[in-house]
This record gives sequence, C-alpha cells and structure tokens, in this order.
Amino acid sequence: MKSFTLIEAIITISIFGLAMAAVLGFILMLYRAHGYEWEQSLAISEARRGIETMAKEIREAREGENGAYPIEYAGDKEFIFYSDIDNDGKTERVRYFLGQILTQTLTQECSTSNAGGSCNVSFSGFLIGTLNSAQLKVSVEGDLGSSNEYVDVYVDGQNLGGLCQSGCTDCAGTWQGTQTFDVFSQAQDGILNFMADASSKVNCGSGEPKCNWGGYHTMKANFELTISQEIQGTELQKGITKPVGSPPTYPSDQEKISVITSYVRNAPPVFEYLDQQGNKIEDYPARLKDTKVMKVFLVVNVNPNRPPNEYQLESFVQLRNLK
Repeated sequence: MKSFTLIEAIITISIFGLAMAAVLGFILMLYRAHGYEWEQSLAISEARRGIETMAKEIREAREGENGAYPIEYAGDKEFIFYSDIDNDGKTERVRYFLGQILTQTLTQECSTSNAGGSCNVSFSGFLIGTLNSAQLKVSVEGDLGSSNEYVDVYVDGQNLGGLCQSGCTDCAGTWQGTQTFDVFSQAQDGILNFMADASSKVNCGSGEPKCNWGGYHTMKANFELTISQEIQGTELQKGITKPVGSPPTYPSDQEKISVITSYVRNAPPVFEYLDQQGNKIEDYPARLKDTKVMKVFLVVNVNPNRPPNEYQLESFVQLRNLK
C-alpha cells in the first residue's frame, strides 16, 4: 500500500481544515440568522401584547380619584390617562411613553449700572431631543418705583413685553415684576439670546436710592429658562401610580415603571388623536377635550441594518367614557 508523503499529508489536512471552516461558518451563519429571526419574532409578540393591553386600558379611561379629567397629557410619544387597570375599584394614573421626557431649568443673571441701560444673557446647547415646551420666567430689581421706570424683555430681537410698569418699588432688594413668556418657537434652533432693556428713567441719579443688592446697579435681571424635551428611546415603557391618602393624590415618586416592549423604532407618533368625525387633532389643547378615538402605532425592528424589515402594528381605540 502506497503511503502519503509529508507534503500530501499537509495538503490533505489543509483542504480538510478549509472544508471544516466553511461548514462551521455556514452553521454559525444559520445559527445567527435563526437567533435574529427568533429575537425579532419575540419583539413583535411583545409589541402585539403591549398594544392589546394599551387598547384595553385606554378604552376604559375615566376620571381620576382626585377628580382629574380622564386624559392628563396627550403627546406624540407619551400618553397619560386615568383607568382602573387592575379592577380593584380605584383609578390608577397610567403613563405610556417612548424614551423619556427631560425637563431642565437654566438660570442666568445680568445687570447694568448705566441710566436706561440694558444687559444680555444667552442660552445654548440645551437642545438634545425633540422640544416639547420652553418657558422663560423673568424678574428684575433696581430703580423701578415709578410708572416711567420699567424694563422691556427681548428674545432674539423680538419684544416679549414689559416688567414693572406698575407694582414695583425702588431697589427692593428682592426679585419683583416677575412674568413668564412662551419662547417655544424661538428655542427650536437651540440658541436663545435675551436682553433686559431699562427705560431712560431707571437711573439711580441724584436723590435716587443706590441699588447695592448683589453689587451696585441701576437694574438687575434674572432669567429662568425651563425646557421640556423628549429624548428618543427604543423601549416603550409603562408607569403606574396608585392613588393614596384622603383626599386622594398621585405622588410622582411612587410611580412604578416597567418595559412593555423593546426595539421600538418609531419616527411617526406612537399616539394619534381623532375627534368624533375621525379627523386627526393636531392642536394640543384640543387633544385633551376633543379626543374620542385614539390610534396606537408601533414600529418594531431588532436591527434596522439587516433584514427582515421593520414590522408595524396599529390599533384604533374608542374611549368609552368620552363619548
């Protein structure tokens, strides 16, 4: 019997090794594909159960134990309502949301010692998600005791209104004339430039009091910017708060949060709001009072960079107690 030479043995072993590597690679590819499809199927199953649960609970929305209207908040990716979800005869506060709502308050001050002077502050870098609201609270202090001593507030060159046109006193040593302005439209680009502009009579001249609270000034302004924005996530979550006490309340620190489904890829809204005629409601206040039917829509995909394609689920729910 003829035996293999060393070179023939090496070649045979190499060919066998390559063949085994190809077979193992194929098996691994099949295993990964099967694992991905199983994970996608599981995510879809969870989403389907989640949407069925949401539809059932939303359908039974009713007045809260504290007398609150059945719908508390009606956002594109967050919906807060009241419903007896565990059939114990008491109404829970229920919050469904994708991602999280981040609310932050930023504060800056400025001052001027000039007669009829102005001062400026800027806010930037605050926008990291989808803006829900932007409110500016402004207070002033200084030589502001007469009707011709007041401060105009500007954002990006636009006049928002005046402070201390009445009711303020000279150099009170505390913030006064407080007003709140909606600056949502101006905050869309993530940059806000504010100016407090004092009238010419704000001068602390001869015979006027010297304002020294926080350093000599004729006028000092405090800008408090509160930003609420939605940070996109991939987990649809549910928060439940039970009523406590008498009269009943829903303490925010007692909310219990769980994940309904993962791998949610919604760019479109999760929640849409329809009136009695089936028309979509865009205006926010109208969503609270005119909603009769809701659409719940989910896009699920474990990995958007590979097939299978995204899976879409939707359900329409009529709120029985809002007819």
